[in-house]
Amino acid sequence: MKIKCRSRFGWLILLTAIMIFTAGVIAANAQSLITAIQDVAKKAIPSVVHIEVVEKQRVPNPMTPFQNDPFFQYFFGNQGRMPKTFEREIRGLGSGVFIDAHGHIVTNSHVVDGATKMTVILSDGRKYSDRSVRLIGVDTKTDLAVIRIVSEESFPFIPFGDSDNVDVGQWVVAIGHPRGLDQTVTHGIISAKHRRGITEPSSYQDFLQTDAAINPGNSGGPLLNLIGEVIGINAAIVTESGGFEGIGFATPSNIAVRVAKQLISSGKIQRGSLGLTVQELTPELARLFELRNAKGILVAGVSKGGPSAIAGIRQGDIILACEGRTVDNPDAFLDEIASTPAGQTLVLTIFRGGQSREVGVKVSIDRE
Repeated sequence: MKIKCRSRFGWLILLTAIMIFTAGVIAANAQSLITAIQDVAKKAIPSVVHIEVVEKQRVPNPMTPFQNDPFFQYFFGNQGRMPKTFEREIRGLGSGVFIDAHGHIVTNSHVVDGATKMTVILSDGRKYSDRSVRLIGVDTKTDLAVIRIVSEESFPFIPFGDSDNVDVGQWVVAIGHPRGLDQTVTHGIISAKHRRGITEPSSYQDFLQTDAAINPGNSGGPLLNLIGEVIGINAAIVTESGGFEGIGFATPSNIAVRVAKQLISSGKIQRGSLGLTVQELTPELARLFELRNAKGILVAGVSKGGPSAIAGIRQGDIILACEGRTVDNPDAFLDEIASTPAGQTLVLTIFRGGQSREVGVKVSIDRE
């Protein structure tokens, strides 16, 4: 489009209009940034719940080793019938977020696993406990769990976003109940992605790292983007003081949704397995196996009688690709296999003896 102005006055009017329009856009964007976290909080808080748990544990009686000691018996009498163990109650708290209108709540497994009593408190003060709260299932490998409020009511929930589209530096909002302080909202950014081995050396944990303030009680609460989508479930912090020190971790929403759907449908998690262990392929190992391009992962072991052994894969083979997609991260590869249904055949491109070949391997159920 061409704009013609026949006078300097016309150009001045046009330039003024452009400046006014630009100033309006900048002001609108500034205002949206000012209210963005406020808008997310208003939208999400009704979907975030406070979870209180009680767990009963049997612990050894600390006096048992001394019950036959003459000195002990002299002062405390004959304690021959002293119980070897006694029961104690441990109370804990955490957070959770509704994943649907039917009362299903996603939280951390370490919040609810082993609980003998659970109380769920909504943002409007409503409480549900005893038979109204049911444990649907836990998955300790991803530290995720699903509980449900058994009710005919419809509960507020917020959408889960695509965590694969999250970028480092992106603004995020955390909501939960740190130290029992209800409906606490904090903000920060995504500090890093694909953090593994934080709570255990499990290939199924693949955390988002954030500097949004997370403290005990935040566990199980949502990490949200600025359009109000859940992109993670807050799970852990790295700390020497016991409180927030700027390093928090959340399970990505894509993992949370996949695990939650399985728990809701069957109460347990089934993961795929190829019956092998893999490790990173270093440049030194690549040269040792005469592979020019150090891309791929090394097969460190093959389970006897497992799918890989049946398909002819051997220890020392190098996996270059899976279903045509380049493979160069052992943890990401095992996570992909874990999410593949049992019975499906995957085509692996492997390198052995200076040549590459394709091998079909039928996925089995992980029995660990």
